[in-house]
Formats: sequence, C-alpha cells, structure tokens
Amino acid sequence: MKRAEVAIIAAPTMGNLLPAVEFATHLTNHHLHRISVTILTISMPQWPLINNYIQSHTSTDHIRFIQLPPADSPPPNQYNSNIGFVSLYIQNHKPIVKHTLKKITGLFVDMFCTSMIDVAKDLNIPCYLYFSSPAAYLGFVLHLTTLDDTESLDSGSEMTVPSFLNPVPSTALPIFCINKNERGYSWFVNHARRYKETKGIVINTFLELEPYAIESLCSKYMGLPPVYPVGPMIDHVGPARWHPNRSGHEKAIQWLDQQPDCSVVFLCFGSMGSMNRVQVREIATGLERAGYRFLWSLREPAKTSQELPNDYENIEESLFPDGFIDRTVERGFVCGWVSQVSVLAHKAIGGFVSHCGWNSILESVYYGVPIATWPLYGEQHLNAFEMVKELELSVEIRLDNDNNLVLANEVEKGVRELMYGGDGESRKKVKEKSVKSKKALMENGSSFQALENLLNVLSKV
Repeated sequence: MKRAEVAIIAAPTMGNLLPAVEFATHLTNHHLHRISVTILTISMPQWPLINNYIQSHTSTDHIRFIQLPPADSPPPNQYNSNIGFVSLYIQNHKPIVKHTLKKITGLFVDMFCTSMIDVAKDLNIPCYLYFSSPAAYLGFVLHLTTLDDTESLDSGSEMTVPSFLNPVPSTALPIFCINKNERGYSWFVNHARRYKETKGIVINTFLELEPYAIESLCSKYMGLPPVYPVGPMIDHVGPARWHPNRSGHEKAIQWLDQQPDCSVVFLCFGSMGSMNRVQVREIATGLERAGYRFLWSLREPAKTSQELPNDYENIEESLFPDGFIDRTVERGFVCGWVSQVSVLAHKAIGGFVSHCGWNSILESVYYGVPIATWPLYGEQHLNAFEMVKELELSVEIRLDNDNNLVLANEVEKGVRELMYGGDGESRKKVKEKSVKSKKALMENGSSFQALENLLNVLSKV
C-alpha cells in the first residue's frame, strides 16, 4: 500500500492550531508506515503565544513542521472584523504555500483556510476540510449559505437547522450573526460555501456524542463529500511543557493535590477569554455564596482587539469584594494561566465552568467532568445550546449572546447545580460519554474506523 504524504494548514489561533497538530499526531499514530504529515504554520507577530507553541515542536520522521515566511498584512480598509483580518492574512500566504508544497498526495485545510483550496486545485491534489468545531455547528454554517443575505435574525425568532433536533433561538446564535455588517458574518458564510469543494470533511467529534448532527451531515440531501468523525482528538499533555507561565500552573496543581476527589469547581474561559473587574467581583461573590472549593483561572481583557488576554499583573485584594481572599483561603485558589487539560484530568476536579469552546468540551467529556456553560464569543453560544438543550450534558449559567453582566446569584445557582444539584443526571450522562469517547478511539470503535476509511482513501491517491 502506497505511503500517503499530506500537508495540513490551520488558522494561527490556539483553538485551530492545537487540534490540527493533534490531528496530524492522530493520523501518524494510527499507522506510522502509511502516512507522513507536513504541518504548515503561520506566525502572528502580535500573538507571541502562538509562536511559542510553534517553536516548541520539532520535526520527526513522520511529522514535519514548516514555519511559513510572513505574508503582507491586509490594509485596514479591507476588513472590519477579526475574522476578516485573519482570513485575508491567510489568503496572502497562497503563493508561499504553493511554492512550499511539493510531492504531497493531499492537503487538509481548516475552517478559515478555504483560500488554500485554490492552491490544491492549482497543484492538482485533493483537498480535505479539517473541522475542529462540532458537527452541529458545521451544519449550522452550511445552513447559513442557503439563506438570503437580507433574511432577518431578529431577537425572539427561532431558526430550524437540519443538524439540530430543536429549533435554535436567536439568543443562542453566534455573535457574528447578530450584527452582520460588523461581526464578519459574510466571512463565515463565504468560508462555508467552499466546504463542498473539498473531497472529504474530517470532524473532531465522535458518533456517540453527536449522532443526530452527524447523521444529518451524511444525508444525501446535504450534498456533502464523505464525512469522517474521528474524534475526540485531544492533546493530553497540553501547553504545560512550553507555556511561559508554567510556575503558576505548577502551584495550582500542587493545591489540587491537597483537595478531596471531585470536590473542586474549575473556572477557566480559554486562551481568548477574560473578565473585567466588575464581572470578577460578581463571580467572587457567587463562588463564596455557593460554598464549594474552587480553582479560578483569572485573566484580564486584552488592550486591543488583535491581542490575547493576559494574566492580571497582581491578583490582589482590590480585585475582589472586601475580605474575599481571607474568607476563602481554605477552599479557593485564584491564579492566572493554567494548562486546562491537565487540570481537567486531575481527580480533584468535580465540575467545570467553561466558555464552551469545542476543545474544552471534548476535554471535559473525555475526562468525565460536567460543564456549567458560560459562552463568550465565536460559536460558543451555539455549543452551549447543544450541550444543554440537545445533548443534556451540561447545566446552564448563561446561554444568551447578549453579553450582559452575569450576576452573583446566577454564578451561585449554576455552581450549586453543577457540583451536586438536581438529580445528578447530567453528571451520570457525562461519565457515560467519557467511556464511549475512549471506546470510539479503540480498534473497531467508530472514530477508529472513520480514520481507517480516510487513510484508505488517501493511500489510493
């Protein structure tokens, strides 16, 4: 059987790059002698964390990393949203990528790199989509391509989406749908229009987690190329080995080591999630009232829209209600950045207050940790809706996309329900999905077989 040589290119964000690298690892580990992967990385000078991540990886016999030379940044008059800037910046790399790719049998592009489909066509090689968000969200953005651009998504309305069992309320729509002109709506739709041009769609999910959504995508009425649900693909080591703030993470793990099993609620909002000082005080009040042990990864908003959040320079008493630190010192730990996957894997964690990025959801499901939803940006509101209403795997702190202040009583109620509230049904379901997520990756599991089918196709090219 011929050895396949493929390349992968992903948008230069942590939420896109990490799962792309894990997909490459997944491919080569499945069968070392059948495939080799070249990962093309795009640097972002204003996001040094991305470059730290890229530089932490070295090439092996089966996975090769090539850092592309920087392309020209698009002029400001060509975009009015972050997705517009990133899409144009990636598009400007097309000549560089075309020059770099030689003797490969396939190219994988992520959801924001569809401009590279043109490169694959020029080189006469098959192009595949690697989709790192859920199958339900893929169905949603594909559905947007069927709507009239002037069709209203007014407050209070609902949308029937083939990949969702329930009607999706406007309050759960991604923020880019709310103000189409300012949020980059057209960029998301234009990317989605190109997905059908690929030879196959690989999704970081598994059949047992999203059966309804995956079945809808495989329907002949969707007109999609073959769909391969091969997840959950998770970097179980995480950034603890290369992140510049490792010392804070190590202290957090040491604190967790002293806590009883399943006793700690973990609050973390992703690489781009942050809280202002007013919201910090509401969270602190809610946590104190709830009365459970907590580990809180706290970050302050970035200074500009093109930067990532940073740790607060000083996590000091003035951030919190008077006396909060002293009153919670025996049961709480507030810190800056931590390696989320390492924390979720810790036996002391009993619940996760999450922004509902898909990587975070997969990690929590894999490790059997139930989620309380607090979406912030991107498709996270739709992910939260799916977890709470469609799959009944999470409890709700917030689903709405209104971005209003989350009050202390909402935090308190959500944390109580998350940890030991209700009938425990969602906790039980998450534990069951955890077992199924591991079985899916084992030989003869659903994701194992999907990956085998993909490799068979690649080997015949």
